[in-house]
Amino acid sequence: MSTEDFEAERPRLTALATRMLGSDAEAEDVVQEAWLRYQRHRGETGAAEIENLPGWLTTVTSRLCLDHLRSRAGREELADRVAEVPPVPTPGPEESTELADSVGAALVVVLETLTPDERVAFVLHDLFGLPFDRIAEVLDRSVPSARQLASRARRRVRGGEPEAVGTGPDRRRRREIVEAFLAAAKGDDFATLLALLHPDAVVRADAAGREMGAFEATGADPIAQFFAGGAQAARLVTVDREAAVVWSHLGRIMVVFSFTIEADRITGIDLIADRAAIEAMQVGRIRDFDAG
Repeated sequence: MSTEDFEAERPRLTALATRMLGSDAEAEDVVQEAWLRYQRHRGETGAAEIENLPGWLTTVTSRLCLDHLRSRAGREELADRVAEVPPVPTPGPEESTELADSVGAALVVVLETLTPDERVAFVLHDLFGLPFDRIAEVLDRSVPSARQLASRARRRVRGGEPEAVGTGPDRRRRREIVEAFLAAAKGDDFATLLALLHPDAVVRADAAGREMGAFEATGADPIAQFFAGGAQAARLVTVDREAAVVWSHLGRIMVVFSFTIEADRITGIDLIADRAAIEAMQVGRIRDFDAG
């Protein structure tokens, strides 16, 4: 890949990074780092060609943005660091998508209210059209989790606040289902667990969880069998203002269980053990749920 080839990709990558970070300068730094990583990759592999270079650069840039968002210390005033977002260039056929029209600074203001993972999921899917399997790889989450993150972000972008922030029946109902699931697990109530789970429900773990030997399965029956009688040390909390379950050791959260719920049935449980991901989450007390 020549410098000219990379420069042809730069506008698209910069537009992607700008939407994620809300800053032209930070976006340019991230894209330059993506170029440096590609150069290092070529040196390590003997200049071996990457089969889908635009896709590879998209993934690398997205992960760099995610790391940057997670590591930010606090929120700065948006006016001090956000320039007007430039028009979005049209991607090549490798991306198999059509970018949204030019998005102004108003959207960037709303994006600032999202968690890092929500922001990346929304930008990649809704603005750049990437499929959820690729977004899940970027976030190191399951496909249902990536889809849920984008959905939460979309509600906030369209309505000013996501459904999770409100106190409406949908959000409360999700809390009731998670609470019932935890109670049934602790009470060895297999029948209730089975009723709460969608027949095709999945339990998936991130890379850190898989290294721990975490349970993964598809189907309500094996999931209910695994959780029945377990989770004795788990507790109900709010994670990013949604009901979730955590397991802690010596006061430190070691594992987060995030639930995807559709039509009053649990369709996915994501086990998150990655330290950086957990530290980026907003974990609160369940008694503060309605104030969340």
